[in-house]
Amino acid sequence: MGQAWRRFRTNRLALAGLALVALLALTAALAPWLAPYDPARQSLVEKRALPGGKYLLGADEFGRDILSRVIYGSRVALLVGGLSVTIALAFGLLLGVAAGFNGGWLDALLMRGVEILLAFPYLLLAIAIVAALGPGALNTTLAVGIWGVPAVTRIVRGSVLALRETEYVGAARALGAPAPAVLRRHILPNVLPGLIVYATLFMANAILLEAALSFLGLGVQPPTASWGLMVSTGRDVLLVAPHVATVPGVAIMLAVLAFNLVGDGLRDALDPRLGGGGSSALTSP
Repeated sequence: MGQAWRRFRTNRLALAGLALVALLALTAALAPWLAPYDPARQSLVEKRALPGGKYLLGADEFGRDILSRVIYGSRVALLVGGLSVTIALAFGLLLGVAAGFNGGWLDALLMRGVEILLAFPYLLLAIAIVAALGPGALNTTLAVGIWGVPAVTRIVRGSVLALRETEYVGAARALGAPAPAVLRRHILPNVLPGLIVYATLFMANAILLEAALSFLGLGVQPPTASWGLMVSTGRDVLLVAPHVATVPGVAIMLAVLAFNLVGDGLRDALDPRLGGGGSSALTSP
């Protein structure tokens, strides 16, 4: 891990992404103290106020401070993204290990189901799940998490299949080591580095997908501050007040860029071909 961290530090773009992620997390944690106004406070007299003066980044069509709503929107983005990543990794790891380690009919059954889900366009699959469950932050989290399960399952299965054929795993099984011990000592430690990389990259996709669902009106509902919802409400006044949609759009772009930079840096740092502490589990999604 020390060697991987030293290699990560030499990647300036990855460090920049890590700084942006840290800033985003700090902003979300300190939102009540950083936001200059209540994000739900309306003032129709000041609707679509230009940036500067009383409102640093301007006001939206209801006279709400855009800066405050962007700050509180970071909480929604990180919460939905973080929980959905947890759901995808937990179920994907379980299914991928079960399919790859056991093989046989269980592997065939699970992978045919995964292939069916992967055949759907990702946004269409998420929309279908939200339409079935209903809009809202919780259902959006479940939809994004379920959408990520098939990809994680396939990645974990491929890694487990490769690790199952290694000499040290074969030796452990020949010596009579039980399956749980083989998984705990030899399989999972080599799969986890790849999952860490994928989790970082998936976090960027989760934030983007949450914004897309909110933009379509299927995600977080008003008056909760959500970046995608802010872009959606600002599109109607794009010509007369472009800042209403542009500011949250820039926030989405920076958040997605930050997690992608960190993910790319982690992939380079943990790549076993570079001598890092990983394994063939580092399969890119």
